[in-house]
Amino acid sequence: MTRCLSLLVVLLAVVVAPPRAQNAVAVAFEGVTVVPMDRERTLPAHTVVVRGDRIEAVGPDGSVVVPTGATRVDGRGKWLVPGLAEMHGHVPPPSAPAALTEETLFLYLSQGITTVRGMLGAEGQLDLKRRANTGELLSPTLYLAGPSFNGNSVSSPEQAEAMVRRQVEEGWDLLKVHPGLTRPEYDAMAEAANALGIRFGGHVPAAVGLEHAIAQGQETFDHVDGYAEALDASAGPVDPARLDDLVRQSRAAGVWIVPTMALWETIYGALSLETLRAYPELAYVPPQQVAGWTGTVEQIRAGADYDAEAARRLIAGRNEILRALHAGGVRILMGTDAPQLFSVPGFSLHREFPRMAAAGMSPYEILHSGTALVGEYFSDEDTFGLVAPGHRADLVLLDADPLDDSAHLAEIAGVMVRGRWVDRAALDARLDALRTKYAD
Repeated sequence: MTRCLSLLVVLLAVVVAPPRAQNAVAVAFEGVTVVPMDRERTLPAHTVVVRGDRIEAVGPDGSVVVPTGATRVDGRGKWLVPGLAEMHGHVPPPSAPAALTEETLFLYLSQGITTVRGMLGAEGQLDLKRRANTGELLSPTLYLAGPSFNGNSVSSPEQAEAMVRRQVEEGWDLLKVHPGLTRPEYDAMAEAANALGIRFGGHVPAAVGLEHAIAQGQETFDHVDGYAEALDASAGPVDPARLDDLVRQSRAAGVWIVPTMALWETIYGALSLETLRAYPELAYVPPQQVAGWTGTVEQIRAGADYDAEAARRLIAGRNEILRALHAGGVRILMGTDAPQLFSVPGFSLHREFPRMAAAGMSPYEILHSGTALVGEYFSDEDTFGLVAPGHRADLVLLDADPLDDSAHLAEIAGVMVRGRWVDRAALDARLDALRTKYAD
């Protein structure tokens, strides 16, 4: 999909980038095993040279000239993969304390996430995107949805169309759909978005329905909730013929799925509160946020309408749906909806991997969903997602082979974002500082 206005914003961001964002000093990873992600393979004993924000050369050791003065990173016994993506993440609004926003962006980065698709915009947040994407902040590259289309923000088809036009003019990357829209409002939004060339995704409003949303061109379906509702998954086993039909429609339309499975297990009670509160990554977020999450979970499970058995059926149904979507060739994108209930930015991605594996995805397919496929999704914006010359220099250096086990994606020796190298010592120093801050 061509989106001239969004592309112009990206190009201008590159032109005005400060010197450190376009740093000409080279970095060379030597003796490393490259996992290029163009197909399932590894390239042992390779050198990768980065200059500025681009990968300049990839080749066997000795075949690539390392520029004089380059920072040399010893990659022996390590694996180099493209940076990961959080394709349904959230970034604090401008009203949040600046320190919290910077901490959130760093937490994503600390776990190998170099791209975040923010799925709930707020007025003034595009300036944060500029600062992040030009290197003013240590941050993943941001692509942001505007303020959401929902039953409170939209009250007529005319208002929906006007809201689309305004968000295109302001330069948002996509439109976020929340529940509450009527079908005429949704259709007005979809028609304006398709005419103006801006993508839209998120939830499926109940009055719209999954099949109509697919037909109208909704690009991403997040959380699998639209499928669960269409199949009435909480009532019991899903109808396999109906599920197969929805998978066929989805594949034919070229939609993308962002599952966020771990979060919904938390919401529906698959894990005890005691287990959730024992997550070690909670040490890196404000205690009041953890307290808020605890209270929300307690409130959900104490509600008069909470049905643990229906929740169990719904989780089982969601797992079956994701397995069928994957087996049917529908494209899956990595995402967790962080920071939501006990989903700490960055860390929550590693909790998603076992759920993706349970849906039949191999370690390569899981990594592909957060690298090469994300680059394909954003191909109109930039070139990234592979370890290949010309690609944006978003890289993660690992201490173990991620194609052997996705859990190895947590064994991070360093992260590079847009050519800026952050080694393990620097990551640990900042994580330790956050732990100390919130322990006090």
